[in-house]
Amino acid sequence: MPKQISQNKKWKSIIIEFIQIALIALAIVIPIRYFLIQPFYVKGVSMEPNFYNHEYLIINKIIYRLDNPQRGDVVIFKYPKSLNDYFIKRIIGLPEERVKITGTKITIYNKENLKGKIFDENKFLPEEYKVNKNIDITLRKDEYFVLGDNRGHSFDSSANGFGSLEKKFIIGKAWIRAWPFNKFTIFKN
Repeated sequence: MPKQISQNKKWKSIIIEFIQIALIALAIVIPIRYFLIQPFYVKGVSMEPNFYNHEYLIINKIIYRLDNPQRGDVVIFKYPKSLNDYFIKRIIGLPEERVKITGTKITIYNKENLKGKIFDENKFLPEEYKVNKNIDITLRKDEYFVLGDNRGHSFDSSANGFGSLEKKFIIGKAWIRAWPFNKFTIFKN
């Protein structure tokens, strides 16, 4: 009988140790997942040629708690009309700016550029992905204008999309392309 009691104590000890390890792991993982970084799976072609269908990204969630999104940032956000759906797009217009698209040319009007300044997309977007559009929108205080890089196949802030995006829907910024491994990238800006 004493051997049986010893076995029971051993199993209880193992179970208690397992529960402690699980609780410690959850105490570490949950804050990281909900406040610092988050995985994101790219679905669709709206961000080609920079992000492709089935790529796996890591999102920096803390960056926009410390600073505001910048023009050119690739952001992940909750779709305002269905908070269970997440999108990935590039920020083109910032709060209180006027964004005017004529053909494939994007002009930004703001306090620094009252007469407008053309936004140079050539560093991230080849000509064949640009599409002729005719848009003129003025953003309010906490609104952003976002576009997919594959302009002909993107549901975004343009006329065929959902309009401006409020900051409260932005989850974070694309930080790391983790999959596929041969395209591993850390995005610096």
